[in-house]
Amino acid sequence: MTHQPLGVGVVGAGRVGAVLAAALRAAGHPVVAAAGESDASVARIAALLPGVPNEKPTAVARAADVLLLTVPDDMLGNVVAMLAASGAIREGQYVVHTSGRHGLAVLEPAREVGARVVAMHPAMTFTGTALDLERLGGCVFGLTAGAEERATAEALVADLGGRPMWVPEEMRTLYHAGLAHGANHLVTLVTEAMEMLAAAGADDPAGTLRPLLGAALDNALAHGDAALTGPIVRGDAGTVEAHLDELLAGAPQTVASYVAMARATLDRAVTDGRLLPIRALKIHDLLARASVAAAAAAPSTTVRRATHLR
Repeated sequence: MTHQPLGVGVVGAGRVGAVLAAALRAAGHPVVAAAGESDASVARIAALLPGVPNEKPTAVARAADVLLLTVPDDMLGNVVAMLAASGAIREGQYVVHTSGRHGLAVLEPAREVGARVVAMHPAMTFTGTALDLERLGGCVFGLTAGAEERATAEALVADLGGRPMWVPEEMRTLYHAGLAHGANHLVTLVTEAMEMLAAAGADDPAGTLRPLLGAALDNALAHGDAALTGPIVRGDAGTVEAHLDELLAGAPQTVASYVAMARATLDRAVTDGRLLPIRALKIHDLLARASVAAAAAAPSTTVRRATHLR
């Protein structure tokens, strides 16, 4: 740490808040208080922030030089308004939220009472355990702040072991959508791929996919669309048709996402010139027919899945 220690308080000791507070504590910033109501939050405070008192949000805010607000996006506005209205936020205090979607506008009640406001979103998925502390090294933080707050915001990110990425206020939602599309939808995609392999008889779907997905991810991050391989890019309509027939018969719950991603892949392959439009049209028609067939089978598929989940 290259600057003066700041007393940190965290409201919302969830997976993100408890970990960030623990990392700042390790960097030399005292954590003065935390607020967490659920059993899981209480356990995280005990595990990651031993000795830190679990207080009400207003008490945490009054005690902190840097107030971390790590609550769900939809709750953030109400929490800020409540803390500002109660007099718990003061002039000169740093009020920092970790929402990807929101920028500074949601912190306006705090700014109006003289607080210094910062949006600081870690582009990382969290388990809420000590495992996350090492993962913060090199993590990008999407920052939005005024000119007077930039230096402190960057210093906090450095203390967390991260790298700053400055995001304009009006681009916060697009920034967050990119992260959610890449990470959250990847989980759905991988899970469905494992379901397909399990249905095909694989006894270790994750182990089967791991080398392939690792190579594909590395290639995509390095080369973008040039990393695309497979039947769509090759224009193998017969293979795509066979895939769709088998999915409709054996894993109908995966057809919608297969079709959506295949269409997106098809468009990108045509745009970059790797697939002739006439071949793309044949695949497009196959995808359209499969989409209709999947929609027609959806009610019975839903019943089967609901029965399985009981």
